[in-house]
Amino acid sequence: MAHLLAAHRLSSRAPGSARELGRRELIQETKDALAPPRPEELPGPPKPPALVSALPVFVFIFGGAAAAAAEEEEMLSGDIPPNQTIYINNLNEKVKKEELKRSLYALCSQYGRILDVVALKTQKLRGQAWVVFSEITAATNAFRGLQDFDFYGKKVRVQYAKSKSDCIAKEDGTYAPKEKRKKQEEKAAEKKRRAEEAQQSGPNASSQNNGTGYQASCLGKVSQEHLPPNNILFIQNLPDQTTSMMLQILFQQYPGFREVRMIDAKPGIAFVEFEDDSQSHIAMQALQGFKITPENPMAISYAKK
Repeated sequence: MAHLLAAHRLSSRAPGSARELGRRELIQETKDALAPPRPEELPGPPKPPALVSALPVFVFIFGGAAAAAAEEEEMLSGDIPPNQTIYINNLNEKVKKEELKRSLYALCSQYGRILDVVALKTQKLRGQAWVVFSEITAATNAFRGLQDFDFYGKKVRVQYAKSKSDCIAKEDGTYAPKEKRKKQEEKAAEKKRRAEEAQQSGPNASSQNNGTGYQASCLGKVSQEHLPPNNILFIQNLPDQTTSMMLQILFQQYPGFREVRMIDAKPGIAFVEFEDDSQSHIAMQALQGFKITPENPMAISYAKK
């Protein structure tokens, strides 16, 4: 094809010197057409895509995880600043008020000293409670540790309370009671005073104070100190209002827990069974002296077999 094109161009040029010049150009064009391509004119291999640094991805992943954790805690707290009082909802509404308060006290005492537990059974406040701690750090530990805790068959939700509790306000001098609340408190105080007077005037009051309670449980504890370890614990000095569910909430946190057994005819004592003696020992060491109420530190020893 190149030869035909060159011949056509040669035949079309003028005669003479112009013809000689045209012949030289034709020869050069023919050589150029037949010459192989130079290396620099050949197409090179495709360039690899630019590498993307992994550092931004690493920072994004781990920075995102930290941000997600902070966002989760912020969602749980509901943008409410830390407070000495925690608010607990989604509680089992079938549990009686007094049992609920005692169980909450027993459960939350492991995080710090409790000043008050408020639980009401009105239509608007069912399934809710407030637990007041003496320190914010204790309330924060409870806020984190009790989230979705299985309590009487329901997973509770925990937040900081929106406002300062009355007992905290009374301590720092910012409490201003309403007249109706003041009358209710006076009425409750009068009722409590009369009940205490009636109890002190009873014929068995002194014998009950001296013959039972923590002193008797301590004696029982001392007498059983030399019993060999086993998987069943003997619990003494429990308040009369203690229920098996309260003890189950306390002891089921430790591995190997099986069951709680109480004797209706003998209030104040209970038996807690674990799978083996090493697991029962861990629970005994952790809860020895734990106060279900301020006046009743538990005395725990191995049961007789």
